Amino acid sequence: MTATPPILQIQALHKRFGDHAVLRGIDLDVQPGDRIAIIGSSGSGKSTLLRCLNFMEMPSAGRVVLKGRAVGTAAGAGGEVRYGQAELSEVRKQVGMVFQQFNLFPHMTVLQNVMEGLVTVKRVSAADARERALRELTKVGLAEKANAYPGHLSGGQQQRVAIARALAMEPEVLLFDEPTSSLDPELVGEVLSTILALAKEGRTMLLVTHELGFAYHFATKVVFLADGQLHETGTPDEVLKHPKQERTQRFLERFTAFHF
Repeated sequence: MTATPPILQIQALHKRFGDHAVLRGIDLDVQPGDRIAIIGSSGSGKSTLLRCLNFMEMPSAGRVVLKGRAVGTAAGAGGEVRYGQAELSEVRKQVGMVFQQFNLFPHMTVLQNVMEGLVTVKRVSAADARERALRELTKVGLAEKANAYPGHLSGGQQQRVAIARALAMEPEVLLFDEPTSSLDPELVGEVLSTILALAKEGRTMLLVTHELGFAYHFATKVVFLADGQLHETGTPDEVLKHPKQERTQRFLERFTAFHF
């Protein structure tokens, strides 16, 4: 039987800001349907990794391969890669991002926010965009808020709108960058429940999170980052319950309140 090729490959990925190395040689294969939880201390490079996969940050070295095709063009013997804007726009259509902050347009209704990318980026007709936007708002439980403005919604509701907006673009891969970190504790559950429902649809997702209990139930694979390096990878049981690496063990010792 032929193995299913990875939908996303991260190959020797580096990211530097000046003299500061944030990512130092990340290698990771993402299979279709993988749900990967990325954990680690603040400053370990988790969010930067996601931003490089969406090319909101340009990698300093290494390659990102999407559906068997390396993004960018090698330019010279030094390993430099050049990225064209048209190519990156196509990549971003396939690799959606949900941020810590909701980034909704305050002057647009919920429905208009979800429609915006469809109309301006994908050139979908207004009628089709409206239909798709309403479908995704229904999926996250907010169809009745379609005509409301973001300022009239709770933080949890705004984040669910942001998820609907990402879903409407029909990405191959969804990236979540600590999607509950800006929420009050009582609003975290509704967003995590929405993400868990998406997981059950078989979507390919990478999630940066400090919610380790949720990561255990959500993920098919857990990745622990420290100092910009991938220190340990495995199933939730392997990494969160029975970590092999001392660095992972020390990190998890600080989380004594979560339960699986």
